[in-house]
Order: sequence, then structure tokens, then C-alpha cells
Amino acid sequence: MRRAVIGSLAVTMTVSAAACGETGGGSGVSRKDKSIGLLLPDYATKRYEKFDRPLIEGKITSLCPDCKIAYENADGDPARQAQQVRDMITQGVKVLILSPQDAVGIKASVQEAVDKGVKVVAYDRFAQGPVSAYISYDNEKVGELQGQALLDAMGDKATPTANVVMINGDDSDPNAAQFKAGAHKALDGKVKIAYEESGLWKDTVANQKVTEAIGRLGAKNIDGVYSANDGMAGGIATALKGAGINVPLTGQDADLAGIQRILAGRQSSTVYKAFKPEADATAEIAVKLLNGEDIKVIADTVATSGSGTTVPAKLLPAVSVTRDNIKDTVVKDAVYLVMQICTAGYAAACEAAGIN
Repeated sequence: MRRAVIGSLAVTMTVSAAACGETGGGSGVSRKDKSIGLLLPDYATKRYEKFDRPLIEGKITSLCPDCKIAYENADGDPARQAQQVRDMITQGVKVLILSPQDAVGIKASVQEAVDKGVKVVAYDRFAQGPVSAYISYDNEKVGELQGQALLDAMGDKATPTANVVMINGDDSDPNAAQFKAGAHKALDGKVKIAYEESGLWKDTVANQKVTEAIGRLGAKNIDGVYSANDGMAGGIATALKGAGINVPLTGQDADLAGIQRILAGRQSSTVYKAFKPEADATAEIAVKLLNGEDIKVIADTVATSGSGTTVPAKLLPAVSVTRDNIKDTVVKDAVYLVMQICTAGYAAACEAAGIN
């Protein structure tokens, strides 16, 4: 009888020890379940690897030191990203932060993940399907900022007969449609959209499209160019310079090269979307979902995806950046060091702009 009691106690102690060994941080979530996946869409958009990934991973680690983080980049390939979702499910991630390469095409993958018990957070781009939350910026407002910045830069030349070329982003990215809608809200009726095309988020594609616009309209008949982001603006600026055209040119993302082009007078504006608040909110929501906690304290509004799914959302404000406020935005927030911006070729422009 005594041996039976001792044996029972030993079993109880073993089970208790095992339970303690698998529980982390007192959250009730076992360590083996504390895995968060991060899938980003491409390398072409410089911000993702330079800012988004390290900021998100850093914030997750600070909130959940024993969380495991799995990472992949689709490199612009929707099929690869779909496979990466399957790989994340196989690895056992419990929450997946997803910035879709193809927001519509990824819907089945999102559903597959959710069916396997994975919570999906749509990051920066609104993936279709049953996502648990969406974190981004007010993207239509971003487009309005771009359009208004173009009008401001055109000044007196912004008339209903002035020819503007619009190079929009990738149609598979829902953000691109929102940027476009916002830009049209600002531009329509105030200038003439003489040429408009959408394309991949690549400088080479944008260069080709603007070259076509120049051939169709004539170099002297272009008064301004709307570019959906800075990466594309780089290709556009090259095409404009090659044709001897110097007109206002928009951008977005506050890429280092875009900031330098603004200082050099080859681009008139960009849009600064502070990376850290977006990354922090995303990481906080992911960890709360992992722990089964309420996310509405962070996701303080709602948004509806292209598939009609309404989910909790966090939509952050953005800022238009011109030569006049570079110092008060990306420099002040230490996105770039002055020495990174003001290299030898831009030293005089930096001094003229009061950046030193």
C-alpha cells in the first residue's frame, strides 16, 4: 500500500514538473506553441528588409523573450508566398504576420492557415480571407497626400490643361488601388491625366512606362509625374533626366534614395510612413493573439477587405515629405543618419536644406 502511494506521488510530481517546463511567462501558453511567423512580399521595396523585419522581430522579442520567430520573403512571387504559408503551418506557428504579394490570390492560403488554428495578421497590405487583424496606414489618405504634393510642386502650372503622367502600383496589391483613388481625389479636375498605367513595384517597369508616355505625349508636354512609390520614382527620374525633362515627381516610403533625389531636385516629394509605430502595433497584436488576449485596445477601428471581411484594424497617419521638412521627419526620427543622407554628392544640397 505504501509503495502504491509513493508511486502515485511520483507520477503526480512528474506531470507537474512537465507542465511547468512547458509553460512560459505565466501566460498559459506552452513554449512549444510560442511561435510567430513573418512573411514579407518582396525585396524590391527596400523598407521591408531594412526596417519592417528587424523592427517587428525586435518588438516581438521584447514582449515575448521565449517566442520563436520564423521568417520568409516571397521575393515578388505569389506562388512562393503560398508555399511559405504552408511551410509556416507545418512548422507549427500559431500566429502568422502576413504582408501579401497578391492580396486576392493569397485568400485560399489564409483560409488554410485559419483552418489549422493559425491566427493571421494582415500587415501593411490587406490580405483577403479570415484574417484576425489588419495594421497599415490610411492608404487613400496617402494617395491624397501624394496628389496634393504634386499640385503644390507644380504651382501655377497646375491647371486643368496641364498634362500629368500617373504610374500606379501593382494591381495585385490592394494598397495600390487605394493610393490611386486618393491621388485621383486630389488631382481630378485640377490637372489632366494624360497617361496612366499600373505596373509592378519595380524601377525598371516604371522606367519603361514613363518612356512610353514621353514618346506618346512629347517631352515638352509633360508637366508632372505621379509615382506610387520611391522605388518606381527612381526609374522614372532616370527616364525623365534622359529626355531632358525636369518636372515635379512624387514618391512614397521615404527611401534613402528618394530623400537624396528630393535634395538633388530630381524628385519633389515622398510620403513618410513611420515604420516603428506600424511594426510595434503589429508585434503587440501578434503577441496578444498568441496569448489569447483582447486586441481591440490596439486595433481601435475596423476595416473591410476586398472580399468583404470586416476585421479589427489599426490605421496610422502618414506625412508628406518635401525638401523643407526632411530634417523634421526622417532625420528627427533617426530613420537615417545625416551622414547616410549627406554623402559627398549631396553635401551641398544638405547644407542648403539645413541638414548637417
